[in-house]
Amino acid sequence: MLRFEELAHEQTPMGELSLRRRHEPVVGVDVYEVKLGDEYLMSSLFTVAEEELARLGLAAVAGTAPLSVVVGGLGLGYTAVTALDDPRIRSLAIVDALPEVIGWHDRRLLPVSDRLVDDPRTTLVQADFFAIMRGEPGDVDAVARDLDAILLDVDHTPTFTLDASHADLYTVEGMRRLSRHLAPGGVFALWSDEVPDESFLAVLREVFASVEGHTVEFANPLTEGVSRNGVYVATLAQRGAGS
Repeated sequence: MLRFEELAHEQTPMGELSLRRRHEPVVGVDVYEVKLGDEYLMSSLFTVAEEELARLGLAAVAGTAPLSVVVGGLGLGYTAVTALDDPRIRSLAIVDALPEVIGWHDRRLLPVSDRLVDDPRTTLVQADFFAIMRGEPGDVDAVARDLDAILLDVDHTPTFTLDASHADLYTVEGMRRLSRHLAPGGVFALWSDEVPDESFLAVLREVFASVEGHTVEFANPLTEGVSRNGVYVATLAQRGAGS
């Protein structure tokens, strides 16, 4: 049995990025992991919270009308393929700054790659999500105006970012800029490696009409305990409604 295989290794502006597959004997499955330098970014052993980001975010979008959605951060693809389970999805643009990560899926290296790439509703966009949010709606052709939802999973937490240039998004002004890309009643949902923090909930309340912080618990077979992540869900007021 092959215990370890490096599937891809790339030098990026953010550092050395690697994708590897290894057999995890504790649970008896193959695990896909992404590392940036010596830091672990994500693992297919723990996808519950990434999937809940899509479920909780889209559940907050009212109505049955077709949805235009953006996922910020492609990674292993679990947030995006979970979003595709929602039959309302009309278009799903998945934005990642690293062409190497998009290339992994184009090369079908990951368990969800086939479904992701083959779904006609999906567009993989190589771009800086944070720069798109600073810009005007419609500046990037592949990203629709008046989005129904933005689902973001890039940084560890709102205060622990992968790159210093991301930090301005998690301010009141950054949230106001992001909200311009949403339709009335649109939803912004954010994954966090930590449970929701009151200081960022307060930032969201300055911009959005409804704000919730969800703690997502899941079994951790490596520690034989329970791990916890967070999902923030913030909804804009409907047109004509008070904030």
